[in-house]
Amino acid sequence: MRWRMLLGAALLLVTASACGPGKVSPTDSLVTRASATDHLTIGIRFDAPGLSEHTIDGRFVGFDVDVATFVASELGVAAKDITWRETTSATRETDLTSGAVDLVVATYSITDKRKQVVSFAGPYFSTGQDLLVRRTSADIAGPEALNGRRLCSVTGSTPAQQVKDKFAQAVQLVEYPRYSDCVTALLAGQIDAVTTDAVILAGYVARDPELLKLVGKPFSKEDYGVGLRKGDTQGVAAVDDAIRKMISSGEWLRSLNANIGPSGYQLPAPPEVTSK
Repeated sequence: MRWRMLLGAALLLVTASACGPGKVSPTDSLVTRASATDHLTIGIRFDAPGLSEHTIDGRFVGFDVDVATFVASELGVAAKDITWRETTSATRETDLTSGAVDLVVATYSITDKRKQVVSFAGPYFSTGQDLLVRRTSADIAGPEALNGRRLCSVTGSTPAQQVKDKFAQAVQLVEYPRYSDCVTALLAGQIDAVTTDAVILAGYVARDPELLKLVGKPFSKEDYGVGLRKGDTQGVAAVDDAIRKMISSGEWLRSLNANIGPSGYQLPAPPEVTSK
């Protein structure tokens, strides 16, 4: 009889452990995962100055980092309990769908194609495609001036192809894994311009204002969203609320002024958070 009592107690203990704190499934909402584990893994860029950068001394800094940290805090997760994971233009969707990250805050433009794979909260920022050139390049005043020149963007991104399709069919496209590689090639004279969203490029201008400049004529509109797993409506609503609070509290503008302001980039008005 005693062994039956012991077996019953053991089964109750196992059941309690299986249902206890920290136990979540891949299909659970971001809200549930944050609440159950007090931890989030967030995908960001590691090499985008002003936006999200892993510094030499081990810190993670930038506007996207501040947005991600604010969102996590509103979900009940402290900054010390965030694991930062590097994501790139080529891996953002797979990082989300595989469960490698819980959310992505990485200059992630909201597009219809991407919405077939992931869900978006936001937008939390709006920008437009522009060109980064050497400060001495006075003859590149827009994308139409790039015929016969070398234009760089990153693997898995579309801005350079858009320039070729719409503005300069004779442009020579060059791809590197990271924008920092494009900027290094630009400074070395191996390419003539880098293209992506203006706010990304502005971070590099803030770092080397005596060597680089923005052309300053955006020719697209990009809305940045926070990427979540497809169909997580509860998570999207919670992140939307967090973004609205960051904007209304003044933290959104404070972070932008601190991280992007030194570049001279004209900061846009806060976006309307609509979960596009």
